[in-house]
Amino acid sequence: MDIFEKTRKFTRAKDAMELGVYPFFQPLSDSEGCTAIFKGKEVVMIGSNNYLGLTTHPKVRQAAIEATERFGTSCTGSRFLNGTLEFHLTLDRRLAEFVGKEAALVFSTGYQTNVGTISALVQKGDFAILDKDDHASLVDGCMMSRGEVRRFNHNDPDHLENVLSRLPQDAGKMVIVDGVYSMGGDIAPLPELVEICRKYGARIMVDDAHSLGVLGNGRGTAAHFGLTDEVDLIMGTFSKSLASIGGFIAGDAEVMHYVQHFARSFVFSASLTAGNAAAALAALEIIETEPEHVERLWDNAEYMRAGLHRLGFDTGPSVTPIIPIMIHDEYRAILAWHALIEEGVYTNPVLPPAVPANGSLLRTSYTATHTTHHLDRALEGLAVVGRNLDLIPEIDADAPHSFPSQSEAQA
Repeated sequence: MDIFEKTRKFTRAKDAMELGVYPFFQPLSDSEGCTAIFKGKEVVMIGSNNYLGLTTHPKVRQAAIEATERFGTSCTGSRFLNGTLEFHLTLDRRLAEFVGKEAALVFSTGYQTNVGTISALVQKGDFAILDKDDHASLVDGCMMSRGEVRRFNHNDPDHLENVLSRLPQDAGKMVIVDGVYSMGGDIAPLPELVEICRKYGARIMVDDAHSLGVLGNGRGTAAHFGLTDEVDLIMGTFSKSLASIGGFIAGDAEVMHYVQHFARSFVFSASLTAGNAAAALAALEIIETEPEHVERLWDNAEYMRAGLHRLGFDTGPSVTPIIPIMIHDEYRAILAWHALIEEGVYTNPVLPPAVPANGSLLRTSYTATHTTHHLDRALEGLAVVGRNLDLIPEIDADAPHSFPSQSEAQA
């Protein structure tokens, strides 16, 4: 068989394109965080991971500009050789201090951070134990390792204990979870997981891609639960709250020393540009010195959660600024995405295999820079589409249609 035969048989995306409802790889012609221009039309952006709204913050922009003017647009080599700048070492140190660990190591992307860290540490005879809802980069890191992989039911400590109890006592074991799950918006039950890991001699790694800048006064899931010293490895990305691109792993200095010599995605990739490193540093300083950004993020998240519940939407297990709208049917999810665009609201449709067969949803997420006006526009569009597609109950014609004020939503 021709190895390209599979490419000719893949027609689902082309079929959706011909129908005008293909929702992926859609270009934005402009974006200021809270709004974007999509096909010539302004839309309220509730599909971004720009949680603190720092991508357009003047200090972040200026830091990136100045670093680029000084160092240029590329380091042209890996950190292992000629690609380490003082910026990288400063960022390593500052991130370690921020999350409360001895040392940290900056990678060029979050994906590379997970793939490199896991494949370096999990070797033949070791076990990686994953939550079934873990991010694809964590799964891929395990697949690239030479260790064996086990899965436990999502956020189920009892099942984790059952899995660990069946593994050899003398084997190396690392439990790997997301701090905040990127589709459901729920939080890992870290206190229970840590206790079980200690019982069975397993290390624990927490992917804080969607927790950094959100939980624990911005310091992540371990800080949220007061478990910084009990979590062995903390991973984070710059492409969400830190307004850049890149990632890092933090833990004991000895472990970081090992990872920087054996993580292939670190050793064999060009290092983070100076502009991206400077942007992340500036964003980190803002989080530390201006806590009102995190507070505003949570105010907006609770305002939207209250509004969505009032309309009758099913928001799943979310307790964070990631708020899914559960639709369950793939075709209706695509229709809802398209209809919302027409109403001036940008969301992200999430379809199988990214979610289970009956788990199709619209992923919405909120930022500190959304105004009440932005959020009300989004709720109004969601109300129209929700009623037209029978996603929510009909609203009593005599009932008031105004949305709650910020203070009412938090009450």
